[in-house]
Amino acid sequence: MDSNLKQVAIAVAAVLVFAVVLLFSSTFFKGLRLDMTEHKLFTLSAGSQRIIEAIEEPIHLYYFFSEESSRELTQLRTYADRVEALLDEYVSLSKGNLILTQIDPMPFSEAEDQADGFGLQKVPVGSAGETLYFGLVGSNALDNTEVIGFFQPDRETFLEYEISQLLFRLIQIEKPKIGLISSLPVRDRVNPETFRSEPGWQALNELERNFEIVDIAPDAETIASDVTLLVMIHPKSLPDPLQRSIRAFLARQGAVIAFVDPLAEMDQVAPSPMMPTLPQGQASDLNWLTEDWGITLRAEQVLADAQLALSVTGQNGAPTRHLGILGLGRSELNPLEVPTASLESINVASAGLIDVFEPKLTVTPLLSSSNYAGGMDAAQFQFLRDPSDLNKTFVPGNEAVSIAVLLSGLLPASAVLADPTAGDDPIGINLVLVSDTDILSDRLWVQVQNFFGEPIATAWADNGSFLVNSVEHLAGGADLISIRSRGRYTRPFGVVQDLKREAEARYSQSAALLQVELAETEQRLLELEAQKTTDGLLTLSPEQALALEEFQEQKLSIRKQLREVRHGLDRDIQGLGANLKLMNIGIMPVLLTVLLGLYVGLRSRQIRKLVDEE
Repeated sequence: MDSNLKQVAIAVAAVLVFAVVLLFSSTFFKGLRLDMTEHKLFTLSAGSQRIIEAIEEPIHLYYFFSEESSRELTQLRTYADRVEALLDEYVSLSKGNLILTQIDPMPFSEAEDQADGFGLQKVPVGSAGETLYFGLVGSNALDNTEVIGFFQPDRETFLEYEISQLLFRLIQIEKPKIGLISSLPVRDRVNPETFRSEPGWQALNELERNFEIVDIAPDAETIASDVTLLVMIHPKSLPDPLQRSIRAFLARQGAVIAFVDPLAEMDQVAPSPMMPTLPQGQASDLNWLTEDWGITLRAEQVLADAQLALSVTGQNGAPTRHLGILGLGRSELNPLEVPTASLESINVASAGLIDVFEPKLTVTPLLSSSNYAGGMDAAQFQFLRDPSDLNKTFVPGNEAVSIAVLLSGLLPASAVLADPTAGDDPIGINLVLVSDTDILSDRLWVQVQNFFGEPIATAWADNGSFLVNSVEHLAGGADLISIRSRGRYTRPFGVVQDLKREAEARYSQSAALLQVELAETEQRLLELEAQKTTDGLLTLSPEQALALEEFQEQKLSIRKQLREVRHGLDRDIQGLGANLKLMNIGIMPVLLTVLLGLYVGLRSRQIRKLVDEE
């Protein structure tokens, strides 16, 4: 065969091999994804996969992101890529039941009107009045919609949870049923003594927007199978049949949120001042259930905290800090758990202390005190007239105390049902235990005003959101609970941080020595300058004048060294960054090209051999 013809044949063969490889990869590996991130950020958890599998009819997802308005927001665009990749993963696993549409809501467009109609949050960016949309809308076959108003980058660890929660709501045809056990008048009612209607607590009204609340009678022996979550508020003196029904509810994978209290201030049972002990009517606990698991509410003890105490009106009308009425800030709220991650402040009153000893479950604090908290006799708060009196006997502790905890894990059936014959089959437990019931009362977090016959609620703390978040989290069942936070996509390089700390340590040490030397030099200069006469003539000897000149030169030299040390602080960081860029931009593409070239060369030699044989 002619050599030119042979070369042409080889070239054509190489092109054909490349085309076949490209066609093969696009056809057979189109849906193949390889997640090599440390925390498998692009791989959906088992809980999310089960939620996707439960979708029976198509759900439309509308992903709104403003491309033009975000041009200069590099970090936000990086996070948007993360959101888009995760949405693609949901769609790829849905077998056609999730239909994703990406929308760029340009200014004054129908898409922008559509985004506003769905209630998406628009954020002003730039100085020309541009707005940015970054949210998700889901719609099911019944035209029910769920919305993520804006993907907050600071909630990145809950990204998968929020998307799965949106889908979970869309596949539920009816509102989930929440069972309520309470000895307090927390819902709208007619007062049996005055025959007047009284409004319930706003926290329960907020809950009824998304859930159907079913009252559980005190003499109930069973809890309906369609109840997905049980909320208990001040469950005092529960009869044995109801206790057994609660245990059975937990045994069938039900979840519980319990608000207990050593001194429920909203309980209207007024004790006699002559009674030396706390009456049973104002205390409640869940110790009958949790004590065998290693978790209890400390009896007749109220949490006092000198650091978190809020100001109230004292006996003489002057403001004074109340050690039992506490304002919890972000430092006291667990940022890694769904019920408290996005909250800013929560107020509690006469809360209890949760003790944990050899627990059989995982105990995760949700709300905590400061390190200056301690327990005080509940009777001191019950008969309190002047809040300042509490300071006379208060002894602060030296560590934080849990006010609310999440109990999770597996227990044998016999431990849940309190029945040795029940066996050791594992049962999943999810229970939120809160040591305060007043936390839900209106007075601690919301102001409700009448506006032309309609109650308007204005929240000034996040107590109600804590209840709603906890219910939404646990009512989603085991699938949503299992998702939790998945880790961060935008993470700093550990090597870079270590290198930076080392560089800063070197700088600090060198700078400290130079600063001492500089201070000594400046002091000597001041001493020599002080020997000048008032007419400006020096009275220094030639040796002293020479020393003055040397000190001035030394001062300039030291300042120059300090500047050099400062400039050298980031050299190692910049060098590492350059190496990383070289690897990402240069070496990796070259490596891939070489591998492809080797493959093409191998195939070309095989084809050439076949041509020669012909």
